[in-house]
Amino acid sequence: MSDKAKRDIERTNTNIDEANQERITRQPAVPEEVDPEQYKAQQAELREKGNELTVNPGDRIDDSKSLKEKAKQVAVDAPDITGDHIVVPAYFVVDEPDGSQKALHHVKDAEEISDVIRQARTDENGERTWW
Repeated sequence: MSDKAKRDIERTNTNIDEANQERITRQPAVPEEVDPEQYKAQQAELREKGNELTVNPGDRIDDSKSLKEKAKQVAVDAPDITGDHIVVPAYFVVDEPDGSQKALHHVKDAEEISDVIRQARTDENGERTWW
């Protein structure tokens, strides 16, 4: 595997918070990892405003949040149609080629997220690898 491919894969596994250099190794992926305060606040807003909401509370974009805060923000924390409980992060934190980090919003930056995934799926010759 090429160094570039290894870096691209590492980009999706480990990220650094710019503000305090703390490593972000995981984002919430299961219900037990969701911040209970975030969950309570979202549920209260859904109960209070219900159908008046124009966007899911977890999908809101707040540029004043730090990278670490964005990494913890959850867009979906609910059972799906099959009954499995799913958790979807609102942001995907990625490392840029220049070494900086940024949070990509799962809706607004969906195309860029797809580009990052495609980069991770290429071999040392730049050819797509299908698993």
